[in-house]
Amino acid sequence: MLDKLASARALKRLFRRFPVADLNTLSRTLNTESRMSIFRRLKDFGYFSSYTHAGGFYTLGHIPQFDDYGLWMHQGIGFSKEGTLKATLSKLVKTAPSGYTHTELKHLLRVRVHNTLLGLVREERLGREHIEKAYLYISADAGEAAEQISRRNMLLAESDKRTNSLPITTVVDVLIETIHAGKLRVSPRLISQRLTARGCSVTTEQVEQIFGQYGIDALKKTAVLT
Repeated sequence: MLDKLASARALKRLFRRFPVADLNTLSRTLNTESRMSIFRRLKDFGYFSSYTHAGGFYTLGHIPQFDDYGLWMHQGIGFSKEGTLKATLSKLVKTAPSGYTHTELKHLLRVRVHNTLLGLVREERLGREHIEKAYLYISADAGEAAEQISRRNMLLAESDKRTNSLPITTVVDVLIETIHAGKLRVSPRLISQRLTARGCSVTTEQVEQIFGQYGIDALKKTAVLT
């Protein structure tokens, strides 16, 4: 095992090259097979473990650039300000103005969440309500849950009115173009630009409406288009 000073230097070199590392890499870097020793060295810096891959990846505390949801993805490996998947789901659902469906959370976190959500409901840390052929996950607090359900019903009603006004051919064109984009997350603005270039006039707002109805994960409007 490297001493404290040598360990600090070794970890700095490692994470300058690779923002994320697994336990085997850390073991080789610090010249030890002791998990306790590895975590003790990481703790000196402050670190996050991934909520994906069974928590098997690690990064130093200053590296993640968390988004508005408190999430950071690196090459398919997810990290959260809340730490674990369970804590992350609990925080996201409790603070969501209109709750979240399973599909929305799955797209947002890019990982299977069904079993974890079910566990949180059984522990009464979250609630759920059947709305529009899907379960809406909501706060366990009755007052907060009622507000989330009311807000969700309002959004669904508004979405139905707006989307129903769009020709079905437009909806199909947007969905097909989204598939062709071939990305985990795609910008509504990009889809609008592509379709407009092909002679199909669709606004960014209309694409956003369709994305919302079909549970498609979208990049923010400020994202850089590629």
